[in-house]
Amino acid sequence: MTDLTNHPINKRWPAQRPEVIQLYSYPTPNGVKVSIALEELGLDYEPHLVSLSDVDVKSPEFLSLNPNNKIPALIDPNGPDGKMIELWESGAILIYLAEKTGRLLPAGAAKYEVIKWVMFQMGGLGPMFGQMGFFVKFAGKDIEDPRPRARYVDESKRLLNVLDKCLEGKTWIADEFSIADLAIAPWLNALEFYETKPLLGFEDLKSVPAYLDRFLDRPAVQKGLNIPERSE
Repeated sequence: MTDLTNHPINKRWPAQRPEVIQLYSYPTPNGVKVSIALEELGLDYEPHLVSLSDVDVKSPEFLSLNPNNKIPALIDPNGPDGKMIELWESGAILIYLAEKTGRLLPAGAAKYEVIKWVMFQMGGLGPMFGQMGFFVKFAGKDIEDPRPRARYVDESKRLLNVLDKCLEGKTWIADEFSIADLAIAPWLNALEFYETKPLLGFEDLKSVPAYLDRFLDRPAVQKGLNIPERSE
């Protein structure tokens, strides 16, 4: 174990229990992937609320951990070989936690089936849903040119249909519940926040709605969705 009390991030978000995993996050789809994973895996951790404002994510303290100024980020004082490890990018963190515990990521060829779907979310579902939300609900909605909005709505529909087809007859996206589900389902849940379910024909999909319901019914998911707890 390595002592993290001298880490610059500790000046702004002091660790009360520096011997456990430190999570720096906010309950967005990417953020809750990790808090849910920590809950599902039963790992001891201390969450720190990092707002999405520049005052937090562009602070020298946060940039000392993640130069890309995005949540979530994580420090494990008990990393490989007993040394402290710093991580950012939610997909990388999910893989790390699964390998640390030997859970939610199978061995052999099945491992790469799971990682394939994690990358599907990281490279497709998340970026496209996020851009769609910007152009439908946030500042982008005021742009007169309809093409950006149509581009992201159409691509989001396409990705949902890919997922829907692959979930047919299955409980989870891979053979068993895995980090692939932890990556994908929080972004499906975000469609409610973006107010785009009717626009995307979400309820007309054959498999995705029930899949999301199964995910949300898990006790660890219900807890992790609200970690770190918002201050407002």
